Amino acid sequence: MKIKHTIIFVFVIMVLAGCKKFLDRPPLTSETDDTAWESEEKLRLYANKYYTDFFDGYGSGFSTAGAPLVGFTNSDDMVVQGNQPNFTRAVPNSGIWSYSSIRSINIMLERIDTRMADVLSASAKAHWTGIGRFFRAFRYSELVQAYGDVPYYTREISNTELDELYKPRTSRNEVMDGVYEDMKFALQNVRLDDGDQNVNRYIVAGFVSRLALTEGTWQKYYYKNNEQAKKFLELAVEAADMDISSGKYDINTDYKTLFTSKELKGNKECILYRNYDPAAGVTHAIASYGNLAESTLNGPTSDLLKSYVLTSGEVWQNASPADASFNLDNMIATRDSRFEATFYSKPSLLNRGSFYYITKFLPREVEKRTQVDLLGMPPEFTGDKNETDAPVLRYAEVLLNWIEAKAELASLGGPAVMQSDIDRSINKIRLRPLAQEAVDRGVTKTAPLSLTALPADPSRDPQVSALIWEIRRERRMEFAFEIFRLADLKRWSKLEYMDNDLNTDLISGGWVDFPAQLPGALTSANVGKIAVVSLTGTETVYNGSNGAAMKGFYKNTANKNRLPFLNQANINPYLAPIGRVQIDDYAARGYQLLQTQGWPQN
Repeated sequence: MKIKHTIIFVFVIMVLAGCKKFLDRPPLTSETDDTAWESEEKLRLYANKYYTDFFDGYGSGFSTAGAPLVGFTNSDDMVVQGNQPNFTRAVPNSGIWSYSSIRSINIMLERIDTRMADVLSASAKAHWTGIGRFFRAFRYSELVQAYGDVPYYTREISNTELDELYKPRTSRNEVMDGVYEDMKFALQNVRLDDGDQNVNRYIVAGFVSRLALTEGTWQKYYYKNNEQAKKFLELAVEAADMDISSGKYDINTDYKTLFTSKELKGNKECILYRNYDPAAGVTHAIASYGNLAESTLNGPTSDLLKSYVLTSGEVWQNASPADASFNLDNMIATRDSRFEATFYSKPSLLNRGSFYYITKFLPREVEKRTQVDLLGMPPEFTGDKNETDAPVLRYAEVLLNWIEAKAELASLGGPAVMQSDIDRSINKIRLRPLAQEAVDRGVTKTAPLSLTALPADPSRDPQVSALIWEIRRERRMEFAFEIFRLADLKRWSKLEYMDNDLNTDLISGGWVDFPAQLPGALTSANVGKIAVVSLTGTETVYNGSNGAAMKGFYKNTANKNRLPFLNQANINPYLAPIGRVQIDDYAARGYQLLQTQGWPQN
């Protein structure tokens, strides 16, 4: 499935489309609330507007909000040159959650009930109600992840219902109980197949596995509510099982191709994808941010690089000195295959954040053309002209959601995770095909994970079991520079991993042997500006005469830690504050809106 554009009602709306390369629909320019509910096709057009609200893909044009790589730079995976991104530290003067999509969805659900009784069959009504409730559940899940308690509405509210418009925040558990019911309804009623252009039950199930896992782990680790945690973790397993048992999906594509293909149609790893087609005026800019021709300040942290397992399945601390080396050539040959597919094969002066250039979203043929054949950059990989399709929901995510939910349930008294579960999920992913270019560089598949021989990782968080630690590592390798890392840290209640004072590996980047690999950086202009950090943490700053000693994890001396955000008065980095304007608006009408938990109430 893929995302396209069309025109509906009186405005242009980006929509998801199916397997046709170009979607040709005439614009409808005269629909009103009186005429929009006369057919299932019109209802479909109304619902299509939600697709790009929830399924960002690679964004559109130069808009990268919600897109991977540059839309999510604040995590322990990414170091930037200069000041590291900070968490919100003060209540904003304006801004609060948006309820426009909630209101629109509730209108849709009410119109289905009240105006389409003679238009839709019973099964069609159940399907479209399931679609509406799925999107409502999706949006409320996003709201509670950001704010905790939020006002909860399940019907259209008129502008005269002030008590409802200015109602207090509803408790998170009450909101999420409603979300749970919406998810269950959607899983039971959305069509298994509604045509290639449209959301079906398997897509719903994939997203429910994500959203339910998120809530289940928030409840376990942040709110310490095991009963609520089990409820959602069991739903995550149930939803993921739908996709796994369907036989519709598989891990059958080399890793890099998933992010660099111009056509993901028919790919069994992509449960949902967004298609980009310049003929339809639909392009993006994500590949240009890693096209090896543009300088960038963002790169991998040393912490991320250290997290990749060796192809033996072991961690670097337990490997031989030769295998444990962080020289880039060695890492390509000895680390999990996703490493080679994620980074360019040589340190690059164009990446001043880390000197390791992220090319996960750049096709191999473009790397070869520009770096080996020394030909010009193809125009479609410059600016916002990128045409590569975006995987929105991958089967690998569903598998990792499933195994994590099962492991978390086991820690709460549920059935133990079996080796067959690991083989069905993590080990299936590790056995994905390798690109020939990777094989030519010495890349091999990573050994299967064994429950009886889990790595003895000396860096493991002692609060986390060895199994859950390895599941989380697998997510980190699989989803590097995508959209999940910060959200994962929040739901695990582990934002301390991003504290620079606790983790010095966040301020340095890739391992560089400057004399051998980047001698051009050893200039008078860089005296006092570049440094290297050894495996033992010793920092060496370039002074103009110590070039031979400049071997280690690169660090720009201008890099500054994040400002303190943990255990700070009136700062809760896990949840966002609401704006003063909205609080004042409530007060002006005689109502009270409380500030987010953990933030000052005045």
